[in-house]
Amino acid sequence: MSKTLISTPLDITTSDTPVSTVSITSGIDSTYPVYEFHYVNINPETAGVSFGFQVETGSDSDYDHPMSTSYWQHYVNEDGSGTALAYSGGNDQATVGDGNGVFEKLCKEMGEGSDESASGILTLYDPSSTTYLKHFVNASNNYQSNDATMSAYTAGYINITAAITRVQFKMSSDTIQSGTIKMFGVK
Repeated sequence: MSKTLISTPLDITTSDTPVSTVSITSGIDSTYPVYEFHYVNINPETAGVSFGFQVETGSDSDYDHPMSTSYWQHYVNEDGSGTALAYSGGNDQATVGDGNGVFEKLCKEMGEGSDESASGILTLYDPSSTTYLKHFVNASNNYQSNDATMSAYTAGYINITAAITRVQFKMSSDTIQSGTIKMFGVK
């Protein structure tokens, strides 16, 4: 598989001008069957928050589509103690109907220090399909607010058959201080 850059990097902000959301509202169409969103050094304004995503079809701008997801995590403390690999059911979502969707966590319990950030890749499969649900996988790593590194693995589906045309990223509270998000199309 070759990757083709379909968008210039979307520079988020510096610490001088934090943003509450980053919305990618163009370029997601039937040109590519797979889209990747590389988020690099995402830094939150406050400690202990989560970084997540939601999607939209273009028919409205609520970013609230229901998902069924699974969340796994691995962490190790900075001093090498306290390691764990576990399913984290409290971070899952279960589809119960339209309009109930919340932002899916890509990484959680982030640190806000100048040397603390999160990076990862969210892969969205066949977003322009009007027949099938939309599957996604995510792999990330972040420096946690409790001096540990956490790797998170999230996967699931968005319970809509309409074409997805927009993706939005945000923190669970407060703002994104800095970072970069790049969108790629994969053939």
